[in-house]
Formats: sequence, structure tokens, C-alpha cells
Amino acid sequence: MENLFKLTARDAVSNLKKGEISPMELIDAAEERIRKTDDKINALPTLCFDRARKNARHILEHPKKDIPPGYLHGLPIAVKDLIEVAGVRTTWGSPIHAEHISTHSDYLVERLEDNGAIIIGKSNTPEFGAGSHTFNEVFGHTHNPWNTKLSAGGSSGGSAASLAAGQVWLATGSDLGGSLRNPASFCSIAALRPSPGRVAHGPTSLPFNDLSVDGPMGRNIGDVALMLDAQVGHDPRDPVSISAPNTPFVTAAEHPRPPKRIAFSPNLGFLPVEDNVQEACEQAAKTFAAMGITVEEACIDFTGADEIFHVLRGQLFAGGRAKLLEQKELLKPEIVWNIESGLEMSGAQIAAATSARGALYQRTLEFFKTYDLLLCPAAAVPPFDGQARYPTEVAGVHLSRYIDWLMICGMITLTTCPAASIPCGFTSDKRPVGLQVVGPPRGEAAVISACTLFEQNQPFADMVPIDPIDAL
Repeated sequence: MENLFKLTARDAVSNLKKGEISPMELIDAAEERIRKTDDKINALPTLCFDRARKNARHILEHPKKDIPPGYLHGLPIAVKDLIEVAGVRTTWGSPIHAEHISTHSDYLVERLEDNGAIIIGKSNTPEFGAGSHTFNEVFGHTHNPWNTKLSAGGSSGGSAASLAAGQVWLATGSDLGGSLRNPASFCSIAALRPSPGRVAHGPTSLPFNDLSVDGPMGRNIGDVALMLDAQVGHDPRDPVSISAPNTPFVTAAEHPRPPKRIAFSPNLGFLPVEDNVQEACEQAAKTFAAMGITVEEACIDFTGADEIFHVLRGQLFAGGRAKLLEQKELLKPEIVWNIESGLEMSGAQIAAATSARGALYQRTLEFFKTYDLLLCPAAAVPPFDGQARYPTEVAGVHLSRYIDWLMICGMITLTTCPAASIPCGFTSDKRPVGLQVVGPPRGEAAVISACTLFEQNQPFADMVPIDPIDAL
């Protein structure tokens, strides 16, 4: 049990399938690892081991006969604290729901548990997932395992930190403006924002929302592909959900196909990005070139996309969170700003942004007629001081809005393209940097293939899990 936490998710599932280890042994290993590490990183503030062991016994007593792609055979996972799990405390990181016990599970949780996942805990998140820095008034800050004085990113920061520290083998995350990609970059793990509809979720008051999606997080891209197979599929309760593909996504990791032509952009044309981040990502692009793949500096035309994102994100917060203003005094100021700015949007602004997004999508389709993939940084900055609320300046450029530093992910969100973040290096002071790999709409397999090839040519995927580092 001493080293079980070091197994990849795929190796752990393989051993579970063959009966060489049991779900109970992995639950025990996870519990011990959390006991040893979580006081330093605060990644999993809510644990549910009694529920986990009950579900493990059920899996052992009722083995599945027809095993679908992505079946996890009793693998322990963490679920982000924005996602309800029946019988488990779900707070959304907010004092408003600090003592809430869920009476039902999200559709995503139902599918994961049907596919043999065992939930052992809820991962920390900023209040209602707003902001790519994981802290809240209920559980406090989540710390980066690579340097506990730094941010773990967000809003899936608890999941990312938990994976990097070896507490779980897989974890769920969600992503609106980078909430999967940013913490993956900060914690040097892998994550994938899938195309809207790939992963069913709900119930929700905004079932037609395609800006925010749920997705998988793991220590490497093959593990991420495995979890994606456990998540995907049509659910009639989610009106935008689509059927699982005929070929499992893990096949793209097992038999990767190299792209022919890749575009690289250090800043999506105009965004401020720290030099040390650009340099690491440029080196990553050279890795693809060294494989014989054509790599050219090019980018989708993102003219006006930052404003489109601001308007549509505001509309989403106004539509889904406006009632929270009745308890305004309990909300962090960023939540209030999000909702109020959305309520102030005019119909003309929303109409213009919606139309402009349609034009951006058409430009995206044209771009992917020439290029198979787009590479760019997954975050504009490396992990920052954990006591700061968010970066107010990037590369010497003052930022007027608290979400402006997230635009390198937010603008990709608008395209509906799948996008992964994979580790691609470190700054000179040992802060992780992630590479964002963007595929065409519904092109998850191409993204997974390329990420696999990169991992095979670089050592970064093998560097986690780590013991949390209390850096000076």
C-alpha cells in the first residue's frame, strides 16, 4: 500500500481489473496519502470514506458483466465542490451553502459511479467557481504542492493540487474561462476542456449554456483520456449532450497519430503574457518541430473576443446567480461584480456579442482547414503569490478587470474547441508552466494524440506525484 498512490490511473485500473489490487486497498492508500499531505495544501476539505467503502463493497459484490469504455473498476476519485454528490456536503465554496448536504447527485456523478468510480472527497474551489485562484470563506486557501506559498490556480485548484500531491488518481473539474486549464498549468498536471455536450451535467437552471463545461483531470494525458471515456455520453436530461464516440478516447493515447501542421501563438495575437511563460511554450512548440511536424506562428483572428467573453460571461452570471444578491453581504466582491455587470448588459450588447461570436466561430473553422492544432500558453502567468486575490498586472500591462488575466483561456472557450493543458516546463524559479493544445470543434482525439506524443518526448508527465514543498 505504501506506493499505490504513485500508480497512474490507467495502471491502477488495469490492476483492479485483473484483481491484483482491490478498491478497498486504493481507498486506504488515498486516505493515508491525504492524511500525510492535505494539512499542507488543503485540497480535499470534505471527505466521504464511509460512503466510498460502501460503494466499493457494492462493486466487489456486483461485478459488471458488460464493461463499457472508461469503466474504472472501483478507482477512487475526487469531485469538485461545485458538483453535487448525494449525501455529501456541497458548499460551492460559499458561506451561503456552508452546511448544505446534497439530496441528489449531478448527472455527471451518476455516470461516473455507474462507470465504476468511487468518490472519496470534494475538492476545494473559489466561491461559485469565480476566479482562477482557489480560496473561499468556508475552507480557506488551497496551496500549490510545488510551492505551498503559491496559488494552485482555479477554479479546479483543489482537484489539481490533489492530483499533483498523489491524493487521488483522477479528479473532476469544470471550465468557463480556464478553470480546468489554469490549475493544470499551475500544478503541472494534465486536464482537458472538452467540447460542449461531451459531458452531460445538471440539473441546472441554464441547461443550454455552452460556455461552462465539466471535464477530466489527471497526472498525464492518457489518464485524462480514460476519465473522459468514463464521463461522456448522451443524457436526455441535458439538452446539449451528445453520444459517446464509436472509438474510445483512450485509443488516441494508446495509438497517437501525429498532426501534420500546427500553429503556435505566444499570446493569441495581442494578449499580455509573461516572458518566462512564452519562452517555455516556445520550447514546447520546438519539441513538435523536432518530430518532423510543421510548426508555424499563426493564430485564429480573435479580434474583439475579449469583449465578447466579458458580455456573455456576465449574461451567464446574471441568468444563473442573480438571486444570490439577496444575500449580497455573504458574497465575495468578485461574485457581486460578476452578477451586477451581467444585469447591466443591454439587449443590444448581448445581441452584438452573440453575433460576433458566430463570426468568430466561422473564422475558427477556416483556421482549422489549414492547421490541425493551435498551441499557446495555458495561463498568462506562472503561479503567483497565494495571498494575492488575482494578478493585477501581466507583463507590465495593468489589467482593468479581475478576469482579464484569464483571456488566453476565455477566448478559446468562445470557439467551442476542445483544449488541453499539459506540463511543458518550469520558470527559472521552479514555477510550473502549462501548454494549451487546442483542437478543432469535437477534435478531442487529435488533442489527446498530440499531447501523448509530447509527453513521450519530454519528462514532465512523470514528475508527479510529489510531496508538497514548503519553499522559502
